Amino acid sequence: MRIEETFAADVHNIEPMVQRVMDLARELHCDEGKDMEIGLALQEALANAIVHGCQSNPSKTVTCRVEFPQPAEMLIVVRDSGPGFELKEVPDPLSPEGLESNHGRGIQLIRGLMDEAHYERGGTELHMKVLLQGGQPR
Repeated sequence: MRIEETFAADVHNIEPMVQRVMDLARELHCDEGKDMEIGLALQEALANAIVHGCQSNPSKTVTCRVEFPQPAEMLIVVRDSGPGFELKEVPDPLSPEGLESNHGRGIQLIRGLMDEAHYERGGTELHMKVLLQGGQPR
């Protein structure tokens, strides 16, 4: 099973995609509360792609792909058509200098909610992996 959707970089397109993926996680009998974690991480990832990656330019696009590489494992890939970024240049929101920055909190949140999260393609593509059942409690 695989879902892939490309849409305009408009924040109004976030909620329908998040709802679709959360519904799918529930259909696959994810652990209690896991659907909410997936939804929050995906919402943040899509917002970052639209606002930061595409500068809220609706002529640019965002793609969200969901697939299942292993039983009870969901891989979500969010790709934007922006210029990308260097992760090492984003301040750690937990560091003294990062506490006052308005960047980096979403990345920290995603990493906390997903079992794995990393960027590819120069920062234009976020790969998030999550165990739907039997994952380690956080």
